[in-house]
Amino acid sequence: MQKSSSTIDKGVTFAAIACCAIFIAATLISPDGVKGIFDKLFKFFIDNFGWSYLLCVAGFVVFCIGIAFSKYGNIKLGKDSDLPEFSLPAWFSMLFAAGMGIGLVFWGVAEPVYHFAGPPFAEPKSAQAGADAMRITFFHWGLHPWACYAVVAMLLAYSHFRKGNPCQLSWILEPLIGRERVEGGIGKTIDALAIVVTLFGVATSLGLGAMQVCTGLSELFGIPNETMVQIFVVVVVTALYIISAVSGVDKGIKILSNINMIMAFGLLALMLMVGPTVAILKTLIESLGDYFQNIVRMSFFMDTTGGVAKHAGYEWIGAWTVFYWAWWLTWAPFVGAFIARISKGRTIKQFVLGVLFAPTLLCAIWFSIMGGSAIHMELADSAVGIADATFKDVTMAIFVLFNNFPMGFFLSLISMIIVCIFFITSADSATYVVGVMSSGGDLNPANSLKIFWGILCSTLAAMLLLTGGLKAIQTVAFVVSFPFMILMVFMIVAFFKSLAYEKV
Repeated sequence: MQKSSSTIDKGVTFAAIACCAIFIAATLISPDGVKGIFDKLFKFFIDNFGWSYLLCVAGFVVFCIGIAFSKYGNIKLGKDSDLPEFSLPAWFSMLFAAGMGIGLVFWGVAEPVYHFAGPPFAEPKSAQAGADAMRITFFHWGLHPWACYAVVAMLLAYSHFRKGNPCQLSWILEPLIGRERVEGGIGKTIDALAIVVTLFGVATSLGLGAMQVCTGLSELFGIPNETMVQIFVVVVVTALYIISAVSGVDKGIKILSNINMIMAFGLLALMLMVGPTVAILKTLIESLGDYFQNIVRMSFFMDTTGGVAKHAGYEWIGAWTVFYWAWWLTWAPFVGAFIARISKGRTIKQFVLGVLFAPTLLCAIWFSIMGGSAIHMELADSAVGIADATFKDVTMAIFVLFNNFPMGFFLSLISMIIVCIFFITSADSATYVVGVMSSGGDLNPANSLKIFWGILCSTLAAMLLLTGGLKAIQTVAFVVSFPFMILMVFMIVAFFKSLAYEKV
């Protein structure tokens, strides 16, 4: 049964709204001024805090794998008698669709090709650059991002389903700071921060999705690829995901996630058949081995001597690896909370293996088929133009690839539909989670609350598009992710303190 709007946590909600309102007002008053601030903040975070992102996110990977294979691995995220609510296929579909959807389509071809044509180490467009590109892409989309999600999801599910606390991030810290502080100003500040991080994190991906869809509309139907068209796309998709959001997790998100996984796998299978099949399979196997062999070095590589920056011509580590870690951290509150919601009854070991390794393998398959095909074609004949198009506009990469295959129009159309459904499922998941956070942890937040947060999130996405597109998205990721990353470290400390009372 839905609770009424009287259950809204007004302190948390109004604080989050105030932060968002300041950003929206500033953008409307002076978009150029906000853009200038973004440029300065972007450089500040890369220069001064890039090392902390690499250190913390690598620590999250170690924590997840360590706890899974420790004596605590058989503890259930729930009571000992609880069974999983969703089947494994449904569970995988929902966590994957909520976790990476839009980004996979946006960067599926663009990132490997970008590293191939503008590599950090090798000669541009060389065979070695192609191999490096796949290893780097696997690293950016592998264990590290999913560890960010897993930390939040595991700790929240343990706190809520096993300890019986409200489904709010602040309650994870209860063993460390005490019940009184959780229910007071500190707890409300934490929950407000989680809402703001979630809204901006989803808004960044909605912005990317709108840019991708508009490029596709321009390529396929000749519709102008302009900012106002991108904002119109955001408005249309907002209406669709609000409809999905009010239908509930067990209907809207579950059904759309399953449909999208079928379409995504269908697209991959079709590309595997019409593309360079043997080269794709070789790329997958070789790149996986290369990734795991070099994961420790890549996890801590900061380009201290500046050699990579000089070779690439820009601050490569900050623009790619550090940005990615910041971006995943902005998604951690809502993806983590959503994964926690659907993971009741699984043991910690089952949970970690499912959340870390299955999506990592699926991402590797996606990039091998999409990016691997593009690199293979570029190495065979640079006249295909995928690399040149990617350097001009990263949103063009996937469409230029498809243009080199039979049924190019059909493939492009399917990819746009997949983006739109990922668009809907990600925003759908986010509005649900923010609704839970802003209603005292109620797992059935009022539909009116979900609608409100959905509209606010899309408004933020529109503002980001007005203030510089991708660069604005990158900067916001840095600004809002840093305090949340520090909070996650304290959450892990509190979790260990709580585990000390478990009988294992």
